[in-house]
Amino acid sequence: MTWTQPFAADSFPSGSGAFPHKHLLGIAGLQKWEILYILKEAEQWVALNRSGPAKHDGRLSGLTIINAFFENSTRTLLSFEIAGKRLGADVVNMHAAQSSVKKGETLIDTAMTLNAMRADAIVIRHGSSGAVQLISSKVDCPVINAGDGSHEHPTQALLDSLTIMRRKGRVEGQTVVICGDVLHSRVARSNLFCLKTLGAEVRVVAPPALMPSGIEAFGAQTFTNFDAALDGADVVMMLRIQKERMVEAAIPGAEDYFAHWGLTREWLRKARPDALVMDVGSTKRDVVARVIYGFRLSIVFTLIVTTCASLIGIAAGAAQGYFGGRLDLIFQRVIEIWGATPSLYIIIILFAILGRGFWLLVFLMVLFGWTALVGVVRAEFLRARNLEYVRA
Repeated sequence: MTWTQPFAADSFPSGSGAFPHKHLLGIAGLQKWEILYILKEAEQWVALNRSGPAKHDGRLSGLTIINAFFENSTRTLLSFEIAGKRLGADVVNMHAAQSSVKKGETLIDTAMTLNAMRADAIVIRHGSSGAVQLISSKVDCPVINAGDGSHEHPTQALLDSLTIMRRKGRVEGQTVVICGDVLHSRVARSNLFCLKTLGAEVRVVAPPALMPSGIEAFGAQTFTNFDAALDGADVVMMLRIQKERMVEAAIPGAEDYFAHWGLTREWLRKARPDALVMDVGSTKRDVVARVIYGFRLSIVFTLIVTTCASLIGIAAGAAQGYFGGRLDLIFQRVIEIWGATPSLYIIIILFAILGRGFWLLVFLMVLFGWTALVGVVRAEFLRARNLEYVRA
């Protein structure tokens, strides 16, 4: 689906006037038509990226782009690298872990080094707010902010707006709910600026400890009640917990947080039937595994392990003639033991649903299954040996 918002031929200034900025350091301060110009230009590259094997365009041929990432990244780094290469540029990735920063080089020293390399553009991600702006003041080439501390992540906000336009046809008039760690999220800030500029109604919902003070001044409606915030929402954006930016624990625990602020089907029913859910992708699977599908995963995994262990032991015993050919007795004993302890399975199911002690329960189940197997094998071995003794 493509957007339905009409654009006249003179919607944007001609030439470089459509985006007259040297750098892209943030969304704050950009005009509506500047954002729309970028999004409209981006539309053609969606088609190119889905055009099959021929995804190459040489308009950046001969130019050098440096991706200087001082924070760990997978998706953002790969996105910029692939984008640069598909446009024909020479792309160089610089990771802080392998740079002179580890040897005590200052940020200004790094900026001067990058500038001496005469790059044509630099993409920077840094853990400190304002670091990208500092580097941009020390280099001669354009700088793109790929995320700086808790400040901004402009390219992510542009991507989110383009996604909403393609799925909903427009951003203007949409009710967008941003839920999660708003206090530490640069994505939330950039999205707030971008969506408000494009005419959306933005609601932010978070625990009081994760709600930044004064955010209402930027046009956001604040909520601490997830139920009320989701009422009539067109788009729901879920933020991850930024533990790496927290000075101290702001929430009691992951499970408690999910219970009050995790998006479930029950919560989602408060939004519009066609609501678009946008997740960051880096799901906290330690929470999801225990809370959402921990029940099924723990039971299935446990049964597979214990059943395989039982079958291996039975096969090995049968091969050595320990059971006198009475394999039916072994299966019968295993079934009897498992069937005689339904309370154990009930306890495991309850704990799995609650999402607590997942791996401990798996260990106990494996231990139980193996103990049962050893007990049965030993009993049948003794039975077979006694039979042989009696026959003798």
